[in-house]
Amino acid sequence: MSTEKITTQKVNFKVFRFNADEDYLPYYEDYSMEVTSEEVVLDILNRIKWDHDGSFSYRRSCRHGICGACAIKVNGRSTLACKESMDDMVDLFGSDLVIEPLSIKRAVKDMIIDKGDFWEKHDAVKPYLEAEIDENPEMENLVSPADADALDEADLCIQCGACHYACPVVEINEDFFGPAAFAAAYRFEADVRDDSDSRLKTVNEMGQGVWDCVKCFECAEACPKEINPIDKITKLHQMAFQKGIAQNNVATRHAVGFVKSIKKNGVLDEGGLVLYSEGPSIVKHIPVALKMFSKGKIVPPWGITKSENLDEIQKLVKSSSTAKF
Repeated sequence: MSTEKITTQKVNFKVFRFNADEDYLPYYEDYSMEVTSEEVVLDILNRIKWDHDGSFSYRRSCRHGICGACAIKVNGRSTLACKESMDDMVDLFGSDLVIEPLSIKRAVKDMIIDKGDFWEKHDAVKPYLEAEIDENPEMENLVSPADADALDEADLCIQCGACHYACPVVEINEDFFGPAAFAAAYRFEADVRDDSDSRLKTVNEMGQGVWDCVKCFECAEACPKEINPIDKITKLHQMAFQKGIAQNNVATRHAVGFVKSIKKNGVLDEGGLVLYSEGPSIVKHIPVALKMFSKGKIVPPWGITKSENLDEIQKLVKSSSTAKF
């Protein structure tokens, strides 16, 4: 029996409200409650519905962090309501909390959103094995432990959409597949049983693919299963080089230029990296470059100080690189 004392504190909630069938614009309602240290965010959603407004709508199901149905945003942070304790939320944001759906522009009713785009993107990356198989096999298609480990737990995704709607690129680019779709693409691309020759090409297309990821790590922060989609995106980058399908564009040149800079100096030459990536079009960055130069953010090529451990760094780059640039 727990002897830990239950504490209470007053928290002010600003809650997003919208009914697509009745409201022209969304609005917010304020609620003030005494919150206990035992409660999670889902308890607050329940209390708003049960004690204040029975029309308040949200999704919920397992209450064990398995299904992802109750994913919402608290103060702009993607949150699985059944797992996040109110104490942690108050410690992180203070006593004034804003509760919103995962995507305001996709809201249907209060916390419920239309996830049609999420499932379309998921389907577009072919989230299934493609392979020629014997209809009457004489033995199992065995997968070694090492090959199974190569999936890197991407198969544990619960497809809750939290990472998808936490992604700033998804918010502004309707073509971008999003981190969940990339995690699914990696899961099947890394499977030794898969023979697809188009999935990796699809997720490498500019505008929709992995090269438009801005590396903000919001998806990794949002994932309730700690799958870390950004890691899968990086591995899809590497696969593109390994399989020789990486196209010559600004994004791939940026990746190559980064490695070349580290191999040459042991430190990153940011000015040289932009020049390598952009080529002649670097002239459009001159005003920003001058400001960066004045702040010491970039230095001229002759001003780069090589790392004292350059030999060791070069050995590390050589031993860890599996892709031919």
